[in-house]
Amino acid sequence: MEKKYYLDTSIWIDAYHDRRGYAGEPLGYFAEKLLLSIRKKGDALVISDILIKELERRYSMAEINGMIKPFEDLLIKSISTTAQKDEAKQLARERNVPFGDALHAIIARDNGFTLITRDNDFRRLTDITPYYKPEEVI
Repeated sequence: MEKKYYLDTSIWIDAYHDRRGYAGEPLGYFAEKLLLSIRKKGDALVISDILIKELERRYSMAEINGMIKPFEDLLIKSISTTAQKDEAKQLARERNVPFGDALHAIIARDNGFTLITRDNDFRRLTDITPYYKPEEVI
């Protein structure tokens, strides 16, 4: 059975810009290696409505399509429900995390997706769903 990987917005940005971390860690390299590993294993990549909305804050749709198009044969689309959004609003308030991060965690939990992120806010959401850094699953 194929695994379904749900990459947080920051991972897509790491790959797109070949970013480095504060200590010089090759974040873009790890993100790209993960994407290639997912392709090689025949696993799936999940994109959600909230992921696209977060990317739209920084990029045009043409740029977003450029990020995602090379992997379109691996893509599964996930649309968040009203119940998920309501739960995310409450969780964001209670745990002092961004709404988008809470919604990412809920979408991953509800669908059995493997969440990939570097965002420290997810430490406060590990009871919702576990998360991994790209280099932990390559």
